[in-house]
Order: sequence, then C-alpha cells, then structure tokens
Amino acid sequence: MSRALSVRALAAEALAEIALSGHSLRDVADRALPRLPDARDRALLTALLNDGARWWPRFDAALDRLLDKPIRRNEPAIHALLVTGLVQLEVLELPGYAAVAATVEAVRELRRPRLAGLVNAVLRRWQRERDALSAELDAMPATRHAHPAWLAEAIARDWPAQAEGVLAAANTEPPLMLRANRRRTDRDDLAGRLRAAGQNAERHPWLADALVLPHSTDVTRLPGFDEGHFAVQDGAAQVPADLLDLAGGQRVLDACAAPGGKACHALERAKVDLLAVEFEDRRAPRIRQNLVRLGLEAEVVVGDAGDASAWWDGRFFDRVMIDAPCSATGVIRRRPDVRLHRRATDIDALVAQQARILAACWETLAPGGRLLYVTCSLLRRENEGVVGDFLARHPDASAVPVALPVGQPAAIGWQILPGDGDLDGMYYALLEKSRTSAV
Repeated sequence: MSRALSVRALAAEALAEIALSGHSLRDVADRALPRLPDARDRALLTALLNDGARWWPRFDAALDRLLDKPIRRNEPAIHALLVTGLVQLEVLELPGYAAVAATVEAVRELRRPRLAGLVNAVLRRWQRERDALSAELDAMPATRHAHPAWLAEAIARDWPAQAEGVLAAANTEPPLMLRANRRRTDRDDLAGRLRAAGQNAERHPWLADALVLPHSTDVTRLPGFDEGHFAVQDGAAQVPADLLDLAGGQRVLDACAAPGGKACHALERAKVDLLAVEFEDRRAPRIRQNLVRLGLEAEVVVGDAGDASAWWDGRFFDRVMIDAPCSATGVIRRRPDVRLHRRATDIDALVAQQARILAACWETLAPGGRLLYVTCSLLRRENEGVVGDFLARHPDASAVPVALPVGQPAAIGWQILPGDGDLDGMYYALLEKSRTSAV
C-alpha cells in the first residue's frame, strides 16, 4: 500500500490484509491511517476496518450467496471491497446510491476496472434481496452474530444461558474508559476538566479510578494526557488492582505485562517494588513509555514468564499477577480481528502455555502471598480448567473467594462476560500460598 487511494480503496486493501492474510488490525490501521490527511476520512477508514473485521464472517458468507464464483483468493482486495460495501449499506447505513457508486469507483482505483460491473451488480443484488438473504444468515448463530462457528459453539457450550447475549455484546461499540492516575490527579477534578473540554465523562459506579466516556475519541487531545493524568483501560482490566490488596513496600511481579496497564495501575495504587516481565521484545518499549508518561517506576525485563530462572533473582514476591496469554475471546468487541485470526486448534497450545506460566510464577511467590490469574477469555478450559488442574497438583495453594458487582461465579474464581456492566469479558482467580509452604 503506497500509492494515493481514496478511503474505500485503501480500506479494501487494508481489510484484505487483515481478513485474508492474517495481519493485525491495529498494525494495518497504524500504517494506513497516516495516509489520509483529513480527519473525516480517517474516521471513515477506522469504521470500515473495525466493522469490516467485526462483520466479516457474516458478509463473507453473504458473498458466497451473491457471487457465482468466489473471488477471495484471486481478487482479495475486490472481495474485501465488497465486504466494505455491505458494511456501508448495513452497518454504517450510508445512503445506498452514494455508497454503491463510491465503492464501484474504488474498483477502478484498485486497477481492476473490468470488475466494476461485477461489484455494482453484487451490491445492487444485495439491495434487492436483502430481506431474504438476511433471514438466511440470521438462521445460523455463526453468521447471525458474525462469529466463527467453532467459537459460537464453544460459547454456547460453556455459557448456554448467556450465549446469545454474549455474542450480541461482542458486536456493540464499547464505551471509552479511562483510569485516573491518583498519583497525579483526582478523579473528580479530571472529570471536571474533561467535561469543560466537551466530553461527557462520568464516574464509574464501583471502580474507584474509572471514568466512562460514551464514544471513542483521540485521547491524546484530551486535557491531562500529556501530563500523565490518565490512561485508557477498560474497567474489567482495572479490577486486578482491587483484588491484589496492594500495600506499600510489597514486592510485586507482573508476568506477561505488556502493554503495562495493570502494572501501572498497581504502582498508582501503592508504592510497591514491581518487576514487569514481557516475553515479546517488541512490546516491552510500550511498557516503559507508559511508565514514563504516568510518572511511575518499575523494572522491565524481557523474558519467558514460564521460565523464572532467566529473570528471577530468588527474592520472593508478595503479590504475583499473571495476565496470561489467551484466546482473547472476551475482548472481541474491542479487537474484532480476533474472530478472524483465532482458531479452535489454538486452545490446546494456549492451555499448556498458561499452565506452564502459572506453575513457574507460583514458585516465585512468598509463603502467605497471593497470586492473581487473569485472562480475557470466555472459555472455561483456559480459566477454571487451568486453575483447577493447578490446584489439584499444588496442595500449598488455595482459592480465595472473589465476588464483584457484575459477572458470575465460575467453578473457581469469577467471570465477567462481555456486556456485564458494559465491561469486557475477563476471568479472575485469586490464589493464596500456605504460610507453611516449603521454600
């Protein structure tokens, strides 16, 4: 993607990279957005990429019904362009004539003029047959809620009573949630400054540091950003600081720490000695950048949380937090490309990795200390399945009861499902090591 393109042509190339070549939406958007100088064009591109990824399973299936022969392999950008056309008509609800005309013009920009008639015909056919095609797509949970079939089935199996609500919530726009940095500001004062700047900022009803804004915005332009008065963090990710029962002077380990939101929140809450361990070298700088902007200090090391010998100095931690690598099935509303990239076959490897990290980090925990195991997954195998197996093998570990104002108890720990309290989906298990545990 190098030549000058309109928003729709650029969106088609970018969405093809995301949906058909497996690239991260965030990475692709970071490369594509700077190519558009107009803020309105950038907003439209953001919507086309997010809703294109979010609704891809539905509209990709619709194109199988609208096309005589599939084109996703031989003409990936045109296939993705058709998806953006359906997004414009069905999700963004743009005027039909303008949306179709602009999408057809994008075919020519993409140097495929011979396919302009096909794109026009497909979008016109959708408009004519929309009711019948939508009813057909709505008949199956996977296409009704635009989730891969394996995931829709897994959610129905693990959460049968809540499955429809969970799938629907994953397709809603989440609110923008901020975390006030109590080291540098007061939440009420920050809310007042945001309201003075035209933002409808409201205190969260039970999260002590959270402010809620109804819609996304460029947070770098909000008052207090440059001064480190706040960070962007969903409310479900702000819960760990409460569950850890932090106090000054404690040694704290944050395993799998990037981008550092939970580590920074812990440091804002108490003057703790914190070690942040991150496996991916390319993600570690983000932790350091967040620490600097928020005026916080911690040691950041690159290493495998599942092999403590590479980074642990032998001094025990009073608190350990594991934000375990997982399927990310609880944050699909914020990361819609997860539904395109995650596979059912990934779960076995993730469960093995989670178990290895949990066992390794447990060895660094002091007798009497507490470990919080967190995932942004909805799948029981990654959550109480991993923790239950661990408890069965470690008689010095016991589960501490967890109860929150929203969500529901899991077999072990607590689960927030997407939409509960308008939060992301997240799982928490709090474990305590026996004071008589052998060192």
